[in-house]
Amino acid sequence: MAQSPARVVLTSGFSGCYTGGVKEFEIEAKTLRGVIKALDELYPGLGEHLEEETTVAIDGEIHEVGYHQPVRPGCEIFFIPKIEGG
Repeated sequence: MAQSPARVVLTSGFSGCYTGGVKEFEIEAKTLRGVIKALDELYPGLGEHLEEETTVAIDGEIHEVGYHQPVRPGCEIFFIPKIEGG
């Protein structure tokens, strides 16, 4: 039985700047690092921006970008721009 890929969603701002407006992706990966690497392969340079400029919600739970965070088959991953404090 094949694993269902994770559904990955970018905000409009990120998709407008880095992916030509594409906001949703289906990515097969075991960890968050694998998801970021796959997106970076599709859109070179995107991975660095995701690592530095976003917080991640996996199935509605907020995480700091952690490379080894496990990714379940079929989960939803949202990359959310970090809110700058001051």
